[in-house]
Amino acid sequence: MKTKALLNIMLISVAAPVLAGCVVRERAVYVQPAPAAAVVDDPQPPAPLVEVQPAMPDPTFVWIGGVWEWRGRWVWVGGHWGPRPHPGAVWVRGGWVHRGHGRVWVSAHWR
Repeated sequence: MKTKALLNIMLISVAAPVLAGCVVRERAVYVQPAPAAAVVDDPQPPAPLVEVQPAMPDPTFVWIGGVWEWRGRWVWVGGHWGPRPHPGAVWVRGGWVHRGHGRVWVSAHWR
């Protein structure tokens, strides 16, 4: 009886570390926080900030680069990894486009 109990204890002590290493892979989106000085009142958007692109969390994700967004003033929205909304989708950076007799700012979007 003692041998069987000892054998069970040994089996559990060997199996526990092996089973503890099992991990379920989660899909996560990395979002880089905006720098502290990433708000500008100038009417033109500043040059894009240099971002450190972290490792890809999942092979199906694409890097969506940071952009300046107009929210009453220019605010930097940091880049992040994210899934495509549909196969073949392409990320388009924001920019000025001609509309009528003027130009308007079109925010970054999926096409």
